[in-house]
Formats: sequence, C-alpha cells, structure tokens
Amino acid sequence: MRSGFLLVATLWTGTAAAAPRRMPERAVVTFAHPDEFAGDPRVGTYVSSTWGFSTASYWIEGPKGLVLVDTQFLPSAAREAVEMAEAATGKKVVLAVVLHANPDKFNGTAALQKRGIRVITSAQVRALIPAIHEKRKRAFYERYRPDYPSTATLPEAFGDATTELEAAGLRIKLHVLGPACSEAHVVLEWEKHVFVGDLVAGMTHAWLEIGRTDGWLRRLAELEQLGPAFVHPGRGPSGDGRLIAQQRAYLEAVVAEVAAERPWVGEGGKLDAKAETAIARIKQRLEQRFLGYRFGVFLDIGLPAEWRRQARR
Repeated sequence: MRSGFLLVATLWTGTAAAAPRRMPERAVVTFAHPDEFAGDPRVGTYVSSTWGFSTASYWIEGPKGLVLVDTQFLPSAAREAVEMAEAATGKKVVLAVVLHANPDKFNGTAALQKRGIRVITSAQVRALIPAIHEKRKRAFYERYRPDYPSTATLPEAFGDATTELEAAGLRIKLHVLGPACSEAHVVLEWEKHVFVGDLVAGMTHAWLEIGRTDGWLRRLAELEQLGPAFVHPGRGPSGDGRLIAQQRAYLEAVVAEVAAERPWVGEGGKLDAKAETAIARIKQRLEQRFLGYRFGVFLDIGLPAEWRRQARR
C-alpha cells in the first residue's frame, strides 16, 4: 500500500466498470493513516451491495502481487473487487481462495479465472460446490440473471489437508476444517490474521441451514487455538479474537432458545403448526436480543434446522 495509507472501499452498485479508472463510480472510500488505524495496511476490504448480501472479500498485499479471499456472490462484484484491489495497490491479483461452498464465496470463480487468476480451495469444499450451485441456482438464477452463473465453475483443489503455500511473495497457511455453517471449510491464516468466511458472522444472523451448531462451536475453538490478532469475517467489520467469542455467544444463545421450547418433530422430521409457532417466538427473541444484527431472514431456514437437530437427540 503506497504512502503508508490504508484504503477500505465499500461498493454500493452491482454494475461493472465500463472503462478504466482509478476507482469505480459510486464507491465509498475511506483513507486512514496507520497510526490511527488498528488494522494492517497490507489488508484491504471490498464489500458488495446489499443486493449481493453485503459480502466481504479481502485482499492481502504481498511484494509480488495480491491474494484475494473469496470470490463474491455476483460475477460483476468479483470483477469490481479485483479492479478496486489493483487500483488501490498498483499490483495484480495472482491467487484467490474460496473458503467454503456457498455461492457468495464461489460464484465469482469463472470471472476471476478469465482474468488469469488462479482460484483454489480444498478438495472437500470443491466436491460440495456442484450440488450447492444447483440448489442455489433454483433460488437465485431468475432473480439475478444475467449476473448469476448458469453453470458451476470449480476452483482448483490444493489438497484435502491443511497446507502451506507461497503466492504474491507471501507465505499463507490454509487450514482444512470440518462442518459448521457448511459441511467443509477453509480458513486462511497469514501472520496473525485469520480469514474465516461465515464461521464468524459479524453483526449478522448466522447461516444455520445444515443444523451443525455442535460442529460450529468446535470450529470456533479451533480458531481460538490459532491465537489470531486479526479476524476477518465473511460479513461485518474485521476485529480481534473477541469476534470469535461473540460468535460463540450467539450460537449458544440459539441453542439455548431452541432448547427452552423442548423441540419435537413428527414423522419424517415434519414440523406441525405448534412447532412453527414456537420457532417464530424463538426468532423474535433472538432478533430482540441481538438488536442490529442483519439478515434475520437467515433464521427462517436456520432455526428449523436447529430445532430438528435438538429433537433428534
């Protein structure tokens, strides 16, 4: 980052730049001197519009280029993230890492590969992408077309175990982790930074769809063992290790609120009207308790999954 300044850019439009320029139109840009900023000037952040679920991608500046973390929900946003990173640093993105199999992490893969950027993830995450793409395509394709991929483009697999590699003159470590908000995760560790995707849902409700809060809590313990000074979530502002503790408190509250209703299910896991009413009460209590958390709609899918998980025990 030249002149010792940090640039953090938040994008408010989902349209790609029509012509080369220093920064995309309608981008909100904040400059801060490192002495007044608690972060690291070698790390920059791109945040999509709410149309793209306010998804964060990060770039890490190395002596030989940039490493991008996550590829965005919309291909146009993936392109703009690269343009913003390269405009801010004067360096090229040489590698992108997909942290887990959700479309806000992998949908921009093809757009980046077309620019000659190597995109990687673990073998476990890669194996999940085709089925997840087909499922999410049914929900999103018509609403977002033509700015939504019609086919799944897979990242390259770096392997199925925790791996260290060099890119952009940086030495990064890619931790391969088990289920939490997805069935498999990658966490990128670099120096004292961890890039965790939706394992930490900063100031947003958690994606609980697969009903694996038990695994998620174990993943958070694994993150704490890394002793990070900086934690970079898939949504919301970066912070320190307290973000991990905050996520644990949230998940424990979800588990406790569901348990308080003594969950039950019918044959085949069916939820009756009484159960649905109880889940609505839980959502209301969580939204009141976590005032200001965004995307309460995530609970509409997540709470039934947690209800079923506890009912099966």
